[in-house]
Amino acid sequence: MREVFQQELREVQERLVEISTLVADSIEKATHAFNESDVSLAETVIEDDDRIDALAAELDELAITILARQQPVARDLRIVVSALRISASLERMGDMAEHIAQLARYRFPEKVVPKGLRSTFREMGALDVEIARKLTELLATQEPDVAEHIRNEDDKVDALHLAVFDKVLGETWKGETVDTVDATLASRYHERFADHAVSISKKVLYLQTGDWVPAES
Repeated sequence: MREVFQQELREVQERLVEISTLVADSIEKATHAFNESDVSLAETVIEDDDRIDALAAELDELAITILARQQPVARDLRIVVSALRISASLERMGDMAEHIAQLARYRFPEKVVPKGLRSTFREMGALDVEIARKLTELLATQEPDVAEHIRNEDDKVDALHLAVFDKVLGETWKGETVDTVDATLASRYHERFADHAVSISKKVLYLQTGDWVPAES
């Protein structure tokens, strides 16, 4: 029974890595669609989100089955419960990528944000893609250094998010109302995407060390 249980735990980890890989692909496509006004790619991201949702639901069912049948305790229990929470965060990351793609689709053939903010969003998108790829690596390896890298990149996303707000609220901003709304929403989606990755990294570190990283860290 113990060997079966360990195999089930390995399957949980493998499924998390699979979902994370799809999320990373999704945000990469979404940011390209957003920056280049590629409506075809945006539609692909929107359609593919159903697969992420389905895989997350299947993982949740597996975790619940393990809890009911194996009744794990101590660290094993933390692994299964954390998997449920990580799955939820990955599903939300997929949603953020979908929202970014939806903005690209809604504004096609125009670009979503005015020229003065495009370099900021390119940088923010590149950071989110890097964070997503590192998150997949973290879920596969549980290396603390990778978690630290994710937190550092998130700080950069936060700074860019604030820069967007400073821009659209500044006296020199010449954008229309729709430009202001789109820029604010897109920035928020990028920022929340990275925040979910940090949340997952904290859970992984907790499983490795037993120490919880406070929210302000």
